[in-house]
Amino acid sequence: MKFAGALKRTAVLAGAFLALAAPAAHAQSLTGAGSTFVEPIMTQWIPSFQKATKVTVNYQPIGSGGGITSLINHTVDFAGSDVPMNPQEVSEAKAPVIHLPDVVGAVAVAYNIRGIGPGIHLSGPVIADIFLGKILYWDDKRISGLSPGTKFPHQRIFVAHRSDGSGTTAIFTNYLSKISPAWKQQVGEGKSVKWPAGLGGKGSAGVAGLLTTHPGSIGYVELAYAVQNKIPYAFVQNRRGKFIYPTVASAAAAAAGVKAPANLQVMITDTNSPAGYPITGYSYLIVYQSSPKAADLRRFLTWVVTTGQSYTKPLVYAPLPPAVVHRAKALIATIK
Repeated sequence: MKFAGALKRTAVLAGAFLALAAPAAHAQSLTGAGSTFVEPIMTQWIPSFQKATKVTVNYQPIGSGGGITSLINHTVDFAGSDVPMNPQEVSEAKAPVIHLPDVVGAVAVAYNIRGIGPGIHLSGPVIADIFLGKILYWDDKRISGLSPGTKFPHQRIFVAHRSDGSGTTAIFTNYLSKISPAWKQQVGEGKSVKWPAGLGGKGSAGVAGLLTTHPGSIGYVELAYAVQNKIPYAFVQNRRGKFIYPTVASAAAAAAGVKAPANLQVMITDTNSPAGYPITGYSYLIVYQSSPKAADLRRFLTWVVTTGQSYTKPLVYAPLPPAVVHRAKALIATIK
């Protein structure tokens, strides 16, 4: 009888141990890679989400192209990208994927011009011609004519661009392809393009580094990087003819001016909104619709599009429009 009682007590203790261990066993580690566009907010999201849920998340900012490749190769659970997957990538995935916007962000046209601070005025065609190598000096009349009263130096323009497969590049070149027939014909759009001029830097941080170390430079970076690195950036003329500064409000206005389709895959550059900044885009988290970590993915993605949106404005992103959040939550529910 004593032996039977001991066995019973052992079984009770074992059951209690398993009950305590069950939550820890359930919690998983999620891995992601891709967009440097969202790196600043990811560094805030991840510890906050982990603290709330005990689910660990690791994210590597290797560029949107690298993130999508990693997802296709099943080496990560989610990819960060600032542009939807193209038809070839969707085909290579060999299983359904869903795209979930996580933030709205502006791509700033940043520069380092001797003696000139923030807020020069640029138009889309002028930006295109600078990056095409057709405008070579800062005192060119096509530049100075847009900013009356600003005395530009006779300084050679140094063009900085991304060297890696980049969703930020996709947003920027999508915009240039819309407003410049020459750019569309000679360069086109995509995460990687054959640049006619300039020097490449890896990631948004790499471009920001080139801008800070090269006088006379111009480049494109996610707005948060320009703000964090104190690099001046320009007003850009939008489709309505208004010169718009990249801000949270002007990025939000750009997104509000474009109705997202049911699958939420859309480019919102060259918005028709009078107050919208024209080089704006959604950043996406892309996942397989079927995943062995479905429960924790749903938990993380739902947190991002709800609680996580409160982190956007302090980090110079715009939050998702309510209609996009509603649709995103419905898509997240389909992850099994």
